[in-house]
Amino acid sequence: MDQQLQSKKDIEKISIDILKDSKSYGVFPTPIDKIITYSELIVAGGIDLKSLQEKHKSFFFSDAFKSGLSKIRGFLDRREKIIYVDTEQNINRQGFVKLHETGHNVLPWQKNVLEFLDDDSTLDPKTKEEFEAEANYFASGTLFQHDLFLDEIKKYELGIPATFQLAKYFGASTHATLRRYVEQSHKRCALLVLEKISPKGQPPAACFRNSFHSSKFVKEFGEITWPDQFGFTWSFIQDYYFNKRVKMDGVVSLETSNGRKEFHYHFFNNTFNAFVLFFPKGENKKTRTKIILKTSLE
Repeated sequence: MDQQLQSKKDIEKISIDILKDSKSYGVFPTPIDKIITYSELIVAGGIDLKSLQEKHKSFFFSDAFKSGLSKIRGFLDRREKIIYVDTEQNINRQGFVKLHETGHNVLPWQKNVLEFLDDDSTLDPKTKEEFEAEANYFASGTLFQHDLFLDEIKKYELGIPATFQLAKYFGASTHATLRRYVEQSHKRCALLVLEKISPKGQPPAACFRNSFHSSKFVKEFGEITWPDQFGFTWSFIQDYYFNKRVKMDGVVSLETSNGRKEFHYHFFNNTFNAFVLFFPKGENKKTRTKIILKTSLE
């Protein structure tokens, strides 16, 4: 069996056992603090750089700490069983970081590392660092409670509104929910994540941050190759710069492994990033459960 696949299975078993043994499985929103307490960890009130510098001098003077000094998101002190969290993040992002640090602590093959410092790069879903990718996998699986997330997906039509409902239900950020939603979906869909940029003297544009594809999307269309930067000719960039919060009726033509195809898209702007969910015509079939978006999102 592929080593990476075996590692994922091991992580899933550890995560499910913790959810069940802590009596968190099937409880919504996912009770993150209860899971942390069960894992014999405590969360500090926030990250105090000066106290961390004094207590962890070897780490402070390392290249890892220096590079992450201005953007530390979480820190695990395994010896004292303390998780430090950057409280300037929104509450849902803090929850994911707490579970990420918990993952470092409960995965037995990571126990020889006594300190973990995490920034935006180690928390990125596409990080190449093995231990960080494993901690992210644990955090996502635990937060969304594995198959229970798939059960909830089936209740809703494919689209951005479903992810708003799922994020609230599980206590997750919309960003994390969208990513999980696409990666776990049994339908043909893909997600593009954008960051707005405004080069001086140039037309409005946005840059590529991440993309995710469902397995069925890849099987039929391949993974879309995106440019590093998107100009104003893209319809969803126009949505971005006209400050649309949500758009549900977008249409765009994309180059795929099977030639150029037309896709429908849903657009969401959370002020930090823009998210574009693509799917072919007819993929978002009606369900009995209807979601009505609040006026503030429209």
